Amino acid sequence: MGLRPAVALLLAIIMSQALAGCYLPIRFDAEIEITRNGYYEIFFDGYVAEVTLFDALRQRSLAPGEEQTRADHVIEDFRRDSATEEALYVKPGIFKINWRKSGDLLRARMITFFHRNENMLSVKYVKTTRLITIQATPIGKENARKLLDMGLGMQGQLRVKTDAKVIDHNAGRVVDAPEKKQKIYVWDVVDITAPPPKITIALQ
Repeated sequence: MGLRPAVALLLAIIMSQALAGCYLPIRFDAEIEITRNGYYEIFFDGYVAEVTLFDALRQRSLAPGEEQTRADHVIEDFRRDSATEEALYVKPGIFKINWRKSGDLLRARMITFFHRNENMLSVKYVKTTRLITIQATPIGKENARKLLDMGLGMQGQLRVKTDAKVIDHNAGRVVDAPEKKQKIYVWDVVDITAPPPKITIALQ
């Protein structure tokens, strides 16, 4: 009998560690532009869940006042990055985020949204191969099931615009850009269990 509470506590710790500090984009519009010279511009406009806060509120396990304190910490986390143009707490566990960044990827080498500890999307340049890889962080099947059980999903669109050579991608569709000699690679995300977007671009 004495083992059961200990086992339950261990499982709770494992669960909390698996999802700790997890930011999940739940509804969004995002675009990345990469030029053949290696310049980039990225924007994200949408809603992000802080999973542990969302789950604690769902289970009504927070002390009075704790919700606002934890929400303030998330907003502070986003606002530490100068690329964050808007960070608002709008619903229980849900934040409205507008983030925009641009620069020279050949100098920066790697850009992450949001930061490396909470990496939802990365853009990486490898000098030796002159390849740029853009990839969303995959969500494992077990974590996806847990998120769905909480009532969290993911919907949105990611677009990658480039005039450079694309050597591999899993976009749902590719269209011509109306104003420049670019292709637009489009991912319409409708399911949290869908394969994460990925594209590889070769610089000349």
